[in-house]
Amino acid sequence: MKLNKYILLVITAITSVIYTSCSKSNDAEPTVSGTGKVQLEFENLVGEEPLVLNTETYKNAHGDSYNITTFKYYVSNISLVKEDGSSYKVPESYLLMDASEPQSRFQTLEGIPAGDYKAINFTIGVDSARNFAGAQTNALDPAHGMFWAWSSGYIFVKFEGTSPQSTAKGNTLTFHIGGAKSPTNTIRTATQTFGGNLLRVRDNSKPEVHFAVNAATMFTGKANVDFAALNFTMGGVNSVIVADNYASSFITVEHIHN
Repeated sequence: MKLNKYILLVITAITSVIYTSCSKSNDAEPTVSGTGKVQLEFENLVGEEPLVLNTETYKNAHGDSYNITTFKYYVSNISLVKEDGSSYKVPESYLLMDASEPQSRFQTLEGIPAGDYKAINFTIGVDSARNFAGAQTNALDPAHGMFWAWSSGYIFVKFEGTSPQSTAKGNTLTFHIGGAKSPTNTIRTATQTFGGNLLRVRDNSKPEVHFAVNAATMFTGKANVDFAALNFTMGGVNSVIVADNYASSFITVEHIHN
């Protein structure tokens, strides 16, 4: 009788070990490998309103009214940050968004190592090395109207429009933000987290990151821009004022979809 009880206890123990082992094996997170794609969507706004070229009127923080005829900007040097803090720099990540070309708001990053990412780093503009490498191709092609031939540099953000408060001829607004040399360097970098969520890159899926791009941040932040006093800049100290305004709030992550 005692022998039978002993055998029963042994069988029960072995069964428990096998069940526990199987449970751990089944519950374990599978190892991810390969590469995947990530789609980026940039939604152009003025404050909380959609940015509409030519026909809509907005107000800046100073109270000046304005409309927008041109809105373009570069996002470059993109890195995705993993849970453990390591990062993957996306090669040749030079993206140009143009409000007059709706399809440009959708950009795809390819060859991203599979994994779970918690944040994204990027540059608003074009890095110094490429900025002084002369006219280039693809998004950096001068045909896009974002290159100063006279100074061999790129325009990082191009904003044009009109305002009744502007003292320029025709009440125009011309904000061409660029410059990569101190003391008028306007290259700005930003880091955006995914709000406590993780962007899950896999070889059989295409997660999305949705950004809000707020043109109004150009004219408020460190300094509220008065269009009667500042309505034209093509680099220089006035471009630094605008770049400092939008540095941390121009492009923000709204949400992600896995």
